[in-house]
Amino acid sequence: MTIRLLPEGTVNRIAAGEVVERPASAVKELVENAIDAGANLIEVSIKGGGRNSIIVTDNGNGMTKDELTLAVERHATSKLPDDDLLNIASLGFRGEALPSIGSVSRLNIESRARGANDAWSLSVLGGEKDSARPSSLTQGTRIEIADLFFATPARLKFLKTDRTELNHILDVVKRLAMANPTIGFSVFDEKGKRIRLDAAQGDLLDARLVRLSDVMGKEFAENALRIDASREGIKLTGYAGLPTLNQAYARSQYLFVNGRPVRDPLLTGAVRGAYQDLLARNRHPMVALYLEIPPMYVDVNVHPMKTEVRFRDAGLVRGLIVGALKHALADAGHRASTTVSAQTLGAFRPGAPPATVSSYPSTSRGSNLAQAASEYFAPLPGTEQPSVVAVEDSVVPFSDQPDAVSQEAYPLGVARAQLHETYIVAQTDRGIVIVDQHAAHERLVYEKMKQSLDEGKVARQGLLIPEVIELEEAQCQRLVERSEQFAELGLVIEAFGSGAVVVREVPAMLGKTDIVGLVKDLVDDLQELGDGLTLKERLEEVCGTMACHGSVRAGRRLNQSEMDAILRQMEQTPHSGQCNHGRPTYVELDLADIERLFGRR
Repeated sequence: MTIRLLPEGTVNRIAAGEVVERPASAVKELVENAIDAGANLIEVSIKGGGRNSIIVTDNGNGMTKDELTLAVERHATSKLPDDDLLNIASLGFRGEALPSIGSVSRLNIESRARGANDAWSLSVLGGEKDSARPSSLTQGTRIEIADLFFATPARLKFLKTDRTELNHILDVVKRLAMANPTIGFSVFDEKGKRIRLDAAQGDLLDARLVRLSDVMGKEFAENALRIDASREGIKLTGYAGLPTLNQAYARSQYLFVNGRPVRDPLLTGAVRGAYQDLLARNRHPMVALYLEIPPMYVDVNVHPMKTEVRFRDAGLVRGLIVGALKHALADAGHRASTTVSAQTLGAFRPGAPPATVSSYPSTSRGSNLAQAASEYFAPLPGTEQPSVVAVEDSVVPFSDQPDAVSQEAYPLGVARAQLHETYIVAQTDRGIVIVDQHAAHERLVYEKMKQSLDEGKVARQGLLIPEVIELEEAQCQRLVERSEQFAELGLVIEAFGSGAVVVREVPAMLGKTDIVGLVKDLVDDLQELGDGLTLKERLEEVCGTMACHGSVRAGRRLNQSEMDAILRQMEQTPHSGQCNHGRPTYVELDLADIERLFGRR
């Protein structure tokens, strides 16, 4: 077969297949052009999920007649003045968007350059360009795409329903809006307004939080930690949600590189690394991070859709993200998300269904906190009153605190009672706090173990009678292979024949614990984790399991000093607002909310 050059129309459609995958791809390219043109107001109107019509209108700089004629030619762009692909300061740069769209649709462009007296219009039909003609547009640019993919009907078969295509378009606009909070965005379809985001004012970080609140929800803004860090000329800003504000999927994790929304596995890995000991493995936090990096250290010319980038030093970027997130989470201390209190109040309301908390997974190690509290405050007629360990009204202040300081001024208050031998009720100066004693103490023990591990000072307690545990041969082998790692944590395990192991020492901080149950849980963890994690990650996973076994269990009665000791340690311990599985360790109810429950407000 003879080698030949493809016709220009075929070449353009091949290029269009890379750039314009679906209607959302066309919207992305046009909105990015509007942003590059300096617009502060962008409106998108669609019909038929983008198949029938897409109209993007902006108030940007616009184009002259000559620029308009040249704009629909392949690889014609104003965004590479020095032809340097390593110094890209705009969202677009290839000059492929308009000609690619024009080759597979009916394209019409109207534009008026800023300060010009005349506006011009130009049409492209399946790649065939007409001559420019006068128009009546008052400002900026208006681009209309009709009958997308009419020139490549096979592509239409791969599109989804109108609703699905609409959702992809909304996602694209939201991501670009999150990256540009000072620009107003709106999206309309046959049913009316879908998105209306007004331009935010003020400081950039504050403006971003307003925009993130509009896109990700008010709950995120209320429970977001501010991120502001830099390293070796790279700056990271943005917001990260508290661990107790989490989701089943990683959809609400966003990364912007020099103002460009990107989808990069580096972000997923870095976020997982920062939250790894704060959330269960099937839960994901909400984050929006903005990376400012010198253009020469990042390559954006690696994907036709420009949604992927390559970093010259990926390790440096990952380290910056992980470090900044961990620092912000540690500074949050014992803070938990406000959604926990809202869900609990919802469970208290008359006629409310049994409480199901969607922001964190349930566990068999403790009953539902909201349901237990609801049972205590509103017992059913004829049922037995729950057990309560009363506490004396007068509480002696700790000796290391000034006498003038009221204990109710502590963030988590002072203990007043214990419910069901599982939950500590504390009084604060603003209301009450209900603490899950097992979840809280689990976090305290875990953080202490991590600190001891980092310092290489994990104290061991020798067993008077070593514990022999029978297991399957493969399980024994898996434990013995990692005996050195366990020894770093204070757990000394040795082989004891082909089907058993012997435990000779345990971490002293665990106190009296179920050694057999602990070892069997460790076997399960190792089987699930496999070899995919680093040594540090494996050790922290093991620490979490050991902390769970060494913490105060539900059903144990605590005295006054023990309950107050837990509260004070929680106030001083990072991440104590959630246990190692991402569940909240306490619920705080304001007095005003409690009064509303009883109709006093």
